[in-house]
Amino acid sequence: MTEQETLELEAATFRRLRDFLREHTEVQNIDLMNLAGFCRNCLAKWYRAEAEQRGHGLDYEAARTLVYGMPYAEWRDKYQSEASPEKQAAFQARQASETQSHGG
Repeated sequence: MTEQETLELEAATFRRLRDFLREHTEVQNIDLMNLAGFCRNCLAKWYRAEAEQRGHGLDYEAARTLVYGMPYAEWRDKYQSEASPEKQAAFQARQASETQSHGG
């Protein structure tokens, strides 16, 4: 496989993940954070960081719009639900565990 083919496959895989997350609005960001340690906002931050490394100015809100498929505020109003106390506790426990394992 050539470098270009690898790049194209990786890009297509990212788009597939992005589109899957756009379609599955029932999956809340806290669910993703608790399960995988990243969420849609993380993807937007990574996208922005990669754009900036390559000399492209892209602000965080524009990156979130690319990931969410709409402005974040609109997505939040349409699809975000209040996290249960159990989900919030799991998130806090994960954060505490990551802080300890990273020496923080």
